[in-house]
Amino acid sequence: MSPRLFLHIMSVEARTKMSYRVDFWINAVVGFLASFGLMVFVWSAVFRESGEVRIGGYDLPTMLFYFVAVILYGKLVRGPQLQGAVSSDIYEGGLNRYLVFPTSYFLFKYAQNLGSLLPALMQLFLFGIWFLFLLDLPPDVELSPLTVLMGLVSVAAANLLYFVLLFPLQCAAFWADNVWSLSVALRFVSGLLGGFLLPLSVFPEWSREILVWLPFRFLYDFPVNVSLGKIGVLEWLAGLGLTLAWAAVIGLVGRAVWKRGELQYSGIGI
Repeated sequence: MSPRLFLHIMSVEARTKMSYRVDFWINAVVGFLASFGLMVFVWSAVFRESGEVRIGGYDLPTMLFYFVAVILYGKLVRGPQLQGAVSSDIYEGGLNRYLVFPTSYFLFKYAQNLGSLLPALMQLFLFGIWFLFLLDLPPDVELSPLTVLMGLVSVAAANLLYFVLLFPLQCAAFWADNVWSLSVALRFVSGLLGGFLLPLSVFPEWSREILVWLPFRFLYDFPVNVSLGKIGVLEWLAGLGLTLAWAAVIGLVGRAVWKRGELQYSGIGI
């Protein structure tokens, strides 16, 4: 796929996602406030009842900053809820038109995925700037233009990783009648083991030794801690390299599943 075509697909998808402005703002404001409000109540109660000043290396203000970042970054990592796009093409026979396109189906869907991230990117900057003015920056948070830039690069790599994790699960639609539960399972497992629901530092020591070898920590915990200044440049480069390595390995698995599934595809839908 040429860069020009890739950018054109991104542009079309971005304009499509931004065409429903009222729905965008309602979902953005209500969704963020509901998620963050829940985290404030839960973690305030946890710190109060435990009597601890720090949990997993975070005090309460830093923990709240963590969840501000993880909620906003999570929208960019998981993308625009395209989880059913591949399976729907297979079920409905819509894959036919892509097979005759002179381009890669994977790259076409990835370009759509990136293009539809524009609403989430707007939410990141609008709510992020608002919270910087609303909340005092905790002493152990070293937020700077460099850490934010490093965090955004990590989020871009995390989005690619999540996309390639989801792709082979969606390709299971070549053989299964319903793969929706696989997408839900990935969302839950990656959220739990990747730091979206809980910072990984609050897990027991023995489990952290296992989690460090899994790809899920690079989805949420790693980008957020990079942005908060808890990860140095050298460690960030190593983590970024591991993220891309995981994406490459899982991408090869997805390619193999896709090639095998093409042999099963009848083109008539279900």
